Amino acid sequence: MLKLFKLFNNKRLFILLIALVMFIVVMGFSLGTRKSLSWPENFLRDTTGFVQNLFYKPAGYVAGLFQDIGNLHEMAEENERLKILAAQYAREKTQYNFIKAQYDQYQIDLKFTNAQKNLYNYDYRIANVVSLTTEPSNNTLVIDLGAKDGIKLNMSVTSVEGLVGVISQVSNFTSTVKLMTMMDVNDPNSQPPIAATVFNKEGKTFGMIESYDQQSGMLMMNKIPVGDPIAVKDKIISSGIGGVYPRGMIIGTVESIKVGEYGLTSTAIIKPAAGFQDWKELFVVFTQERAE
Repeated sequence: MLKLFKLFNNKRLFILLIALVMFIVVMGFSLGTRKSLSWPENFLRDTTGFVQNLFYKPAGYVAGLFQDIGNLHEMAEENERLKILAAQYAREKTQYNFIKAQYDQYQIDLKFTNAQKNLYNYDYRIANVVSLTTEPSNNTLVIDLGAKDGIKLNMSVTSVEGLVGVISQVSNFTSTVKLMTMMDVNDPNSQPPIAATVFNKEGKTFGMIESYDQQSGMLMMNKIPVGDPIAVKDKIISSGIGGVYPRGMIIGTVESIKVGEYGLTSTAIIKPAAGFQDWKELFVVFTQERAE
C-alpha cells in the first residue's frame, strides 16, 4: 500500500499511467461495433479536413498555374511548328503550280507540233522569249536560239495560236523576231508580204497580206481577185508561194471584206490568230529547204 502511494506521488509516472489507461479505453471503444463516430472523432476529422482543405486549394491553384504555363509553352512551340509547316506548304504549292503550268504548256506544245507534223513535214524548235520591245517603230522580241542552233534570216516564228513573225537578225546565241504588227507595205524595212489562202479552199482563194493596221489591230489581205470565194469567218493560212513563209501557217480569221477602189480586187480584214501577247515561248519553223 505504501508503494502504491509512492507511485501516485511520482507525477510523471502517474500521468503516463493515466494516458496508458485512456489509450486502452479509447482503443477498446474504437475497435468495438459502433453505428456512429464519437464527438472527439468527429471534431478531429472535421478539424483535419478543414486544415487540409485550407492548404489544398492554394496548392492546387499554384500547381494549376504551373501546368497552364507549361501548356502555353507547348502551344507556342506547336504554333511555331505549324507556321513552319504552313510556309513550307506555301513554297511547295507554288513549286507545284509552276511545274504543273509548265507540264500543261508542254502538253499543248506537243499536241501542236504533232498535229503540224501530220499535216506538213516541218520541224519545230521551241524557243524561250528573252525580251520584248513594244515600241511602235520597233515591235520585236528576242529568243534564245541563234546561229549555233541553225537559225537563219526570214525563218517563220509561230505560237500555238498562229503566225507571229519572222527572224530579222541572228547572232550566235539569240535571234530577233520582227512581229507581224510591223508589216507595212510602204516600209522597205518591213518583212516580206505573206502569200495567203483560205483553209479548205486552197487553189481557189489567193491574196497578199501586206500590212497591219495599228489602230484596229487587224491585218490587211489585199489583191484578192474578183469572184474569189473568200468569205467572213474563213481561216486564213499561208499558201507557201514565194518560199519565205511555209505552207499552212495559221494567220487569222476573216472579219470583213471590202471591194477595192476600182472594183478589180477586194481587201479582207483579218483578225490575227496569234493575238500578239506576252509570250514565254514560241516555235521556230524549220522546213527542209531552210534546214539546208
